[in-house]
Amino acid sequence: MPSHSLAGRTIAGYRLLERVGEGGTAEVYRADHPERGPCAFKVLRPGLQGDPTVVKRFLREAGYGSRVHHPGVVRTYDYGEAEGYYYLALEWAVGQSLTDYVHRVGRLAPELVESLVRQLADSLAALHQAGIIHRDLKPENIIYDPATGRVKLLDFGIARDADLPEEERLTRTGFFVGTLKYVAPEALSGALVDGRADIFSLAALTYWLLTGQHPYRGRNPRELFQQLLAGVPVPLNEAVVGLRFPPALEAAVMRGLARDPAARQATVTAFADAVAAGIADQSTPRGGGLLDALKRAVRPRGRQES
Repeated sequence: MPSHSLAGRTIAGYRLLERVGEGGTAEVYRADHPERGPCAFKVLRPGLQGDPTVVKRFLREAGYGSRVHHPGVVRTYDYGEAEGYYYLALEWAVGQSLTDYVHRVGRLAPELVESLVRQLADSLAALHQAGIIHRDLKPENIIYDPATGRVKLLDFGIARDADLPEEERLTRTGFFVGTLKYVAPEALSGALVDGRADIFSLAALTYWLLTGQHPYRGRNPRELFQQLLAGVPVPLNEAVVGLRFPPALEAAVMRGLARDPAARQATVTAFADAVAAGIADQSTPRGGGLLDALKRAVRPRGRQES
């Protein structure tokens, strides 16, 4: 059951206005600060305040966010403990989750996908430059503002430092961090991952934005898990009947989905470059596939194909 709301309280100078979300370990409030204005205020659940592992992970998330200053990453204002609560104060990002937007409007035009992928790649590159691997890139962790076309990346709950051993990782096969639809195969065993895991997640996200489908079609988590370990992703141009993309775009996305990290693009920026080049490739009409086949079938005999 939901815990008692802290709305109306003032903690560390932030006045909590309303609870806007909650997860397994924390609650999120819309808050106001006399100097910073609207904020998102994340509070560790009271029942977990005494768990040193949970507290450590919560503060680690806050610390990662404070290390990155980029317009495409939700800014961390401050964090710590006040009045018996561990808290994290964040920039209030205008917009909605990318999940909600795509569920409302359907798959996106390639040109918009190119813009979103470029922005996300820039944000991830900033994280990687700071020595942080996100590990949980998914549409729920992306805020999109349709009015400006801008996206912001958030949630460092399972991020890790690329320069330090991952002391708390689970190593038995079957235990992993991330979201199955977007997690890199090498993370499924709890292996120590690098920035190429974020490339896989960005490729899976790109595939979904373009098609509304996922590259692996497991009917349940167990089946999806097995497909990620040993299966083959559905080619981009087979995702939706009649929906075709330029071969170079399909090649870019499928390379990003390679099971072997070494076979993927070297960086998230290189992946975004390949996607942009693929979208610019006009060798295959975007309305191709079944529609073009039907047009050819009814074309008068003797007419030359251009």
